[in-house]
Amino acid sequence: MNNISNKLKRIGFDKFFLEKLPPGSSEQFDIARVVAVHKEGYTISNGELDVLAELVGKIIFSASSPVEYPAVGDWVLAIFYDKNTFAIIHEILPRKSLLKRKTPGKRVDFQLIAANVDVAFIIQSLNENFNLRRLERYLVMVNDAKIQPIVLLSKSDLLDQETITGITEGIHKIMPHLQVVPFSNENESDLDNVKGIMQAGLTYCLLGSSGVGKTTLINNLVGGSKYTTKTVSKKESKGGHATTYRQMIKLDFGALVVDTPGMRELGNFSVATGLGETFSDISELSGKCQFNDCSHINEKGCAVLHAVEDGQLSAERYKNFIKINKESAFNEMSYLEKRKKDKQFGKFIKTVMKHKKSKR
Repeated sequence: MNNISNKLKRIGFDKFFLEKLPPGSSEQFDIARVVAVHKEGYTISNGELDVLAELVGKIIFSASSPVEYPAVGDWVLAIFYDKNTFAIIHEILPRKSLLKRKTPGKRVDFQLIAANVDVAFIIQSLNENFNLRRLERYLVMVNDAKIQPIVLLSKSDLLDQETITGITEGIHKIMPHLQVVPFSNENESDLDNVKGIMQAGLTYCLLGSSGVGKTTLINNLVGGSKYTTKTVSKKESKGGHATTYRQMIKLDFGALVVDTPGMRELGNFSVATGLGETFSDISELSGKCQFNDCSHINEKGCAVLHAVEDGQLSAERYKNFIKINKESAFNEMSYLEKRKKDKQFGKFIKTVMKHKKSKR
């Protein structure tokens, strides 16, 4: 396969993935993209057809982590059967990017959000939902995946322009280069501004809590009420989960959008790069600390603590940095310990089975 077919280009296939194809694979398999993940399987697209698919046995039995299963946006090698009505996924191509978070609750494992995303739209609504600390958490996850973040502030019709400008300036005060776009799903001009950001062939992901207007935005981008929305609770400014599974939607003007269920819990781990980029001001200050291994908690000569005391760095931003850093380290340690136990248990099972065979 020396060039990329137009049907694959239209769903995001580019030179990066072409170079990752194993030799001879395009003659043996169809190249397809995962466009939806269901409880019992997947929907994949070859640029012309959307087909239900299952995993080949070797992927199921060799996978030791959720990261080794397909996510929405993944490119896969598959074989189509029964007049292109069903497919088997045989291999996942190397990823350009992968959005993941810690599974909700006490379980320590990865939950895949989307793969091969070019731009992440982090959506917060301009009501009680807006939370700068939560925004920092999303940015850590997105920056760690090396995905371009853009913040969309929905429901701008609820506030006056002066208040919106103040909120935008507050974001830019700590993240000067972050693109921030206020918009209202009720305003056609605002929606045109959002569409104007998007490019054909690129993959966008919508991230945010329930009720911030993600599904309404999808419907407006698609041009109809294709996807169900749920009412926001006036008491808590929270919405229900309108989206119940991850799916990719191709828009008329060629952009691809991954819609995801709302996230009420966003746990990160192993996100050193994301922390460094999101909290670049703290990273810069840490270079001035007296000790290279400064934890920025109680050491003498800590430039970060000094900046908090002087009012140069907000106490809230500092506390969020420390909290995410601690959570990340704890979750990573717990995950590695879990993997170690899983491997030991696997070895034990193999030993028992081997012993049983030798007694026959």
